[in-house]
Amino acid sequence: MKQSRTMSMVEATTNVVVGYVLAIATQIVVFPWFGIETGLAEHLTIGLAFVGVSLARGYLLRRLFEAIRMRSVG
Repeated sequence: MKQSRTMSMVEATTNVVVGYVLAIATQIVVFPWFGIETGLAEHLTIGLAFVGVSLARGYLLRRLFEAIRMRSVG
């Protein structure tokens, strides 16, 4: 079964949102271990810096693997 581009985007977006929440939680716990003190706004900004890249990466990799799968089927 072929995955549509829309569903690829939904999947990639969901993956990024879940990753973003986990990254923020991880930063809040781990940063103090290394003496890095930041506020919530900084945590959110650091996380946002990677959201666009993560979203593009997830979407493009999904489309790449879908194209590879379609070539092997057809």
